Amino acid sequence: MVDSKVVRRSILLNFDHTEPNSCPSELDLAAAALIRTFKDGGKLLLCGNGGSSADCDHIAAELMKGFLSRRPLPEPARKRMSELYGEHGLNMANCLQGALPAISLSSNSALLTAIGNDISGHYIFAQQVYGYGRANDSLLAISTSGESINVLMALQVARALEITTIGFTGSRPSTMDSYCDILVRAPHEATRDVQECHIKMYHTLCEHVERAIFG
Repeated sequence: MVDSKVVRRSILLNFDHTEPNSCPSELDLAAAALIRTFKDGGKLLLCGNGGSSADCDHIAAELMKGFLSRRPLPEPARKRMSELYGEHGLNMANCLQGALPAISLSSNSALLTAIGNDISGHYIFAQQVYGYGRANDSLLAISTSGESINVLMALQVARALEITTIGFTGSRPSTMDSYCDILVRAPHEATRDVQECHIKMYHTLCEHVERAIFG
């Protein structure tokens, strides 16, 4: 279980808590959903455009290796590597870190351009959600406006596949709202302010998912 008090304490350090739309309860829900996904053997898919695409890459990087903790490998994995490869295997086990599987859907340029050229740019994320997604996965979709068509289509496909949908957006109501199981709003409207707030939000999210799974 995610520690809601810890989440709130971290949020208060990172956000102006006098703002009326700060979102600790929604981050609680998002953290709990990701913890459940990873503990059930699922993965996180991420999508967004422009700066939000960079955020997706950033989140995947924080999850796929240690973020704030070292994440040593479990003993069975260490033992198996040592049995197979001796001292070299033990050295590998000492270097490798526990990983939470996360895929940024904007990072494969060959696939993105193939989908954009052969199908439509509107489907660059939806096609990947259909190909990678399974029912115990989660999709984190980032759109500062909440109106990005390719992000909306990814969310629609995810819901059809019974994938948990989490949205990061700004304070304005948008089309995205209808397709997210959990919606986390930055308390801003200007794109740059929303993006800056999103960084703090997903760092908080990654911290508490890591803490819950790796201690």
